[in-house]
Amino acid sequence: MAVTFDAQLLEILACPSPDHAQLRPGTAADPEADALTCTECGREYPVRDGIPVLLLDEATEPTTPDGAHADGP
Repeated sequence: MAVTFDAQLLEILACPSPDHAQLRPGTAADPEADALTCTECGREYPVRDGIPVLLLDEATEPTTPDGAHADGP
């Protein structure tokens, strides 16, 4: 199920990483996922019961095409 947020709320929400970039609904792999993805670093934040969990510890790191984490070896 796709996450739906008010456009004004999406303008306000930002990634909690030092980049503080805007978030977009869904993930790169699944645009209908219950998640928000940072437009700068690619971290994916879960949305639980309609509430975005914007904690770095809860984020999924972006992966490269071979399945490895983008910041890892």
